[in-house]
Amino acid sequence: MGHLEREGLFGKTLEELHVIVEQMGLPRYVGGQIAGWLYKKQIGSIDEMTNLSARVRGALGERFVLGLADPVSFQESVDGTKKYLFQAGQGKFVEAAYIPDEERATLCISSQVGCKMGCLFCMTGRQGFQGQLTAGEILNQVHRLPEREKLTNVVYMGMGEPFDNLEEVLRCIEILTADWGYGWSPRRITVSTIGIIPAMQEFLNRTQAHLAVSLHTPFPEERRMLMPVEKVYPLSEVIETIRSFDWGRQRRISFEYILFKGLNDTPAHVKELARVLNKVRCRINLIRFHPIPDTPLQGSDDQTVLAFKDALTKKGILTTVRASRGQDIWAACGLLSTREIVRKA
Repeated sequence: MGHLEREGLFGKTLEELHVIVEQMGLPRYVGGQIAGWLYKKQIGSIDEMTNLSARVRGALGERFVLGLADPVSFQESVDGTKKYLFQAGQGKFVEAAYIPDEERATLCISSQVGCKMGCLFCMTGRQGFQGQLTAGEILNQVHRLPEREKLTNVVYMGMGEPFDNLEEVLRCIEILTADWGYGWSPRRITVSTIGIIPAMQEFLNRTQAHLAVSLHTPFPEERRMLMPVEKVYPLSEVIETIRSFDWGRQRRISFEYILFKGLNDTPAHVKELARVLNKVRCRINLIRFHPIPDTPLQGSDDQTVLAFKDALTKKGILTTVRASRGQDIWAACGLLSTREIVRKA
């Protein structure tokens, strides 16, 4: 994808396509025709854009490639979860996890190759940061998914920190939600962040998609240990930014909370969560931790998880426990691509 010499057309916004066709001396409406081929159909080459003349297709082909790529491999879990591996440059890979669940089918997509954030519990961070994905490379995970027609939701919760690649993520969301693109409701999209405040504010102002914030503990010293970003953007400031935003009725804010045995699963944590989230209309998603190699962290047992959920519910906080999916296929973000990098080395 990103290593091709000619630029990819896929991932361009309508405005960018208008600029391209005007530079070629063509009417603006041709940009809309190209968008239709890119986002509303499944084509394999520029030559398949049959309502463009052969001359126009040839001129486009001299400057651009389509910029689409199929997954290089996939694994399927006993529970139906599928993990797809996409190439993102020479020797680099990103993951997308397809999670079917009764009436819903969610795709968890990546926004970066590796990650800079260095969270203690995350395998992707172990890879270090290897590069940004373009809007086209992010969107390719949706477009080239074999189950694309079944999708009900997309979550930016794969490899990378979406708000560390803000403009490409926003362009991707624009294409997903625009009439000339996929025409999705923004309510079908959730973006997860560890709390990069300036980018989070931009996202809230420029989209209507849902927001999920990685919380994991309400105590600053613990959060610094788990998530170095706490030193730069403290949770207290993240929550204040969220509290002061006008959310409307439809948009959802959730907090992700991985439970670690003996670290963040105590009654004191319930009490402090209720305090810091006071007057924030939100839900908490509790997540079981499945250990990654070489980590001191352990997951809380099921009894503790359910007790923690009940205690938060009694405090008036809507709390759910996310079902564990795909454990038999290295479902935790970064495990599959790390293994592929090692295999290719």
